[in-house]
Amino acid sequence: MNQGFEKMEQNGNLTRRKKGGLITMPFIFANDVCEKLAVVGFNANMISYLTTQLNMPLTKAANTLTNFGGTASLTPLLGAFISDSFAGKFMTITGASIIYQIGMISLTLSAILPQFRPPPCKGEEVCQQASSRQLAILYVSLLLGALGSGGIRPCVVAFGADQFDESDPKQTTKTWRYFNWYYFVMGSSILVAVTVLVYIQDNVGWGWGLGIPTIAMFFSIITFIGGYPLYRHLNPDGSPFTRLVKVGVAAFRKRKIPEVSNFEMLYQNDELDASITLGGRLLHSDQFKFLDKAAIVTEEDNTKTPDLWRLSTVHRVEELKSIIRMGPIWASGILLITAYAQQSTFSLQQAKTMDRRLTKSFQIPAGSMSVFTILTMLFTTALYDRVLIRVARRFTGLDRGISFLHRMGIGFVISIFATLVAGFIEMKRKKIAMENGLVEHSNKMIPISVFWLVPQYSLHGMAEAFMSIGHLEFFYDQAPESMTSTAMAFFWTAISIGNYVSTLLVTLVHKFSAGPNGENWLPDNNLNKGKLEYFYWLITILQVINFIYYLFCAKLYTYKQIQVHHKGDNSSVDDNIELGTTV
Repeated sequence: MNQGFEKMEQNGNLTRRKKGGLITMPFIFANDVCEKLAVVGFNANMISYLTTQLNMPLTKAANTLTNFGGTASLTPLLGAFISDSFAGKFMTITGASIIYQIGMISLTLSAILPQFRPPPCKGEEVCQQASSRQLAILYVSLLLGALGSGGIRPCVVAFGADQFDESDPKQTTKTWRYFNWYYFVMGSSILVAVTVLVYIQDNVGWGWGLGIPTIAMFFSIITFIGGYPLYRHLNPDGSPFTRLVKVGVAAFRKRKIPEVSNFEMLYQNDELDASITLGGRLLHSDQFKFLDKAAIVTEEDNTKTPDLWRLSTVHRVEELKSIIRMGPIWASGILLITAYAQQSTFSLQQAKTMDRRLTKSFQIPAGSMSVFTILTMLFTTALYDRVLIRVARRFTGLDRGISFLHRMGIGFVISIFATLVAGFIEMKRKKIAMENGLVEHSNKMIPISVFWLVPQYSLHGMAEAFMSIGHLEFFYDQAPESMTSTAMAFFWTAISIGNYVSTLLVTLVHKFSAGPNGENWLPDNNLNKGKLEYFYWLITILQVINFIYYLFCAKLYTYKQIQVHHKGDNSSVDDNIELGTTV
């Protein structure tokens, strides 16, 4: 295990400089900033690319977009497995970045070369949709991008957090502060993507709009690799999934053995667990006692060289318990992503029908409306970090101000208001369209300012500042230390399923709301004839139910407990810490 020190020779004397810390942040953030520029720069305006460049129907384009988002958020499970099992975070990020670079080059070429796109539409005549060959090239490029993101997303967040050693009493920067910084920097890069890049895509061309982040990604890879000597590297400790399976198998094989009366009789082996308990050993918990049977020593067990398919340590059993406890909280974040996903589909289509002019010669690109989400998220994050935490700390005594469970709960409430408000704004938009006789004309501007959409975009940004950062904190803090990349993958998996749920919801609503006269809540070509407000309110109702579920799960949640061993010059102290409540 690399403990994070390097040797340096100064004036003939050998000294030691601790690795990691703030000096590594520019190298790490540079990589993820460029990944966000590429993903968001395309994703924010992808609905326009699919409908105007590839001539897809609206619902098909919306589902393509959410399916791509879902796949890109599901691949982090693969990246986390590779990282935590054998490759380590640094090598996984580097390899994934190269794959991502290839995907971006392919995507840029598909936007530049005319043979990769159908001919443009003329007037309002029936347009020729992209051929299967043209779509195949697009999907292969997106798949490479999804695979690259799968290695970058779960690892770069955890790799950055690894640079701060909280067991070091001299370490002043805490991981919860790092997560605020991370989201702020990422938000800034997204802000550039939804303004500068979207403007270039709409007004200069998709070649430059995709080419710029492709070039930026190349330089970010060089920068990230250049920071290698400064990083604090934590070596992988084998597949965490295999360890969890071994605990489950051992518990099943001993299912008929009676439970022990005293948990201190359960098997402990500090030497065996040394590589996975550097941050502290997990203490026994009373939940899921049936799993404790995996740590009961029988006459058939060899305690010196145990068969881990039959006998597990308490720490390994508690790793599995931690993951199980996190499951319900993880699931509660799915619907928030479903609500958030509408910004890049139907909210964007709303914006395209509205008055987006700032001057006679300039109008806001529809894909840039998410700038209000990002600005609100950045402002809320900064306000939270600099003001709200200090105020809350006086009442709670927590270093982080409020627990991440409380932070997530606030985000859920704000998200409910976001979709509720969106429904009323859609009613206002359609009313003006009807008053001006524009219901039948999907391509004509409705005389209502696009700034009417600002409340719903801003509320989503505020919700993200609370919910998404709280979600990240929760996964990193409550997951076993040897599974931090896997924990970040859980975060992205929730995003993945949220996008897939959006696809399913759009498909079902489109199918079952269809009327005999071609009426539909979500029509393919003309939102003015639809009932988009009903769709927003359906999501609102689902979010209310989800919030009640979350409150129930949060009330029952038990924080993991660890035993931290601090070593001083002449003494050592073992501290039992219940994470999330007293740290």
